[in-house]
Amino acid sequence: MKVILIQDINRKGKAGEVINVADGYARNYLLPRNIAIIANTYNLSKIESIQSEAEMARLELENKYKALALQVSGISLHFTRKADENDHLFGSVSEIDIIEALAEKEIEVHKSFVKMENHLKNLGEFQVEINFPGEINASLKVSIGKE
Repeated sequence: MKVILIQDINRKGKAGEVINVADGYARNYLLPRNIAIIANTYNLSKIESIQSEAEMARLELENKYKALALQVSGISLHFTRKADENDHLFGSVSEIDIIEALAEKEIEVHKSFVKMENHLKNLGEFQVEINFPGEINASLKVSIGKE
């Protein structure tokens, strides 16, 4: 079934594009959630307005993420954890800990934006990358001290 996307969908397309999807996917997921509309002649005439609205929404979201990146890049978080004599933590500092610490500072960041290869399990200072959609990146300083 041919549909016109109203919103961007990862690995499917951007808003305003006409794509061909399985009938069930369109009927059971895209259409009920107002993510896409059926590509008939009337809806095809509205593609330009859909694309312009989506571009405005993308710019608004990009500006929001840029402002968040500026806020995050100036922050330093400090955690205290129990550690052994080799400065190895009994627990760890994870993405969720970082998200909660940022939320205490009234900065809302989604867990998937925090990029860590592994949880932080040693005492010291670390740089944690926050990758927002649209190639917007920020770096956050995290220090872990002994309890």
